[in-house]
Amino acid sequence: MNRKQWHGWGPEQAEQHYLIEPRALAGGGPTRHISEFLRASGWRDKSKTGLLHMESPDRTLRVAYDPHTIPGGWTIHGRAAGANGEWSAHLGLQTPVEIVAGLTDALTQPRSAHAPNVWAPLQEQHWHTRFEGQHYTATSPDGTAWLQYHQSPDGSTMWWTGAKDQQDNGWTANLTSTTPLHLVQAFATELAGPEPAMRPRGRVPHSAQIRTRSISVTPSQLSAWQQARITAARAATWARNSARTTRQRAGTRPASSTVGARTRR
Repeated sequence: MNRKQWHGWGPEQAEQHYLIEPRALAGGGPTRHISEFLRASGWRDKSKTGLLHMESPDRTLRVAYDPHTIPGGWTIHGRAAGANGEWSAHLGLQTPVEIVAGLTDALTQPRSAHAPNVWAPLQEQHWHTRFEGQHYTATSPDGTAWLQYHQSPDGSTMWWTGAKDQQDNGWTANLTSTTPLHLVQAFATELAGPEPAMRPRGRVPHSAQIRTRSISVTPSQLSAWQQARITAARAATWARNSARTTRQRAGTRPASSTVGARTRR
């Protein structure tokens, strides 16, 4: 079959899409960008009709998306042993999935040996950082997006972030102060990412603050891009599981050695 044919029904038709900058104002996007990556990383899919609910293999992490409640959006929850083990993040409906994925993808990956620096990826993209009273804030060069370490008068703290245009369209999110810093850094990296987000025709927000560029994309191209992301998740999961199995085998004392030791006593 000719590669340009689509399901045997003639030439594949390209569809109009738009590249949107800044990505923080691109709108929500397809939730499968999140769910398919997590599923390929070995997470359990406990979703119901209209609701997304994913759970990590060890059941310590949950990612949910609910568009029906008020205010609706993403809820990410984690728990670990020890003090301050509980943490959560709540991201609005219009948070671009590319930015949400900065946080959710990082949930599947081992923590770096380097100390995290939340502000570094923002400063690399020329965000303006400053103290505002007791808060520390970073703002994008165009002023549409921000990340703030917020401290209330009662001493409570949290991460507050979002993006808004001049008509107040956009999204906000908050992460508890106990959210692991490497996850906040991963989120900040995608928040400030210079790459545009792609949306199909009819899914482009009405905003004077965005810049768009029209492109033609075939369904097979879209599928290939998503499949590459899934394949990468599966490969990383396989590598981690293989390394874990190797460590476990290396740490297991052979039965013959045990018998020999007992014999020599």
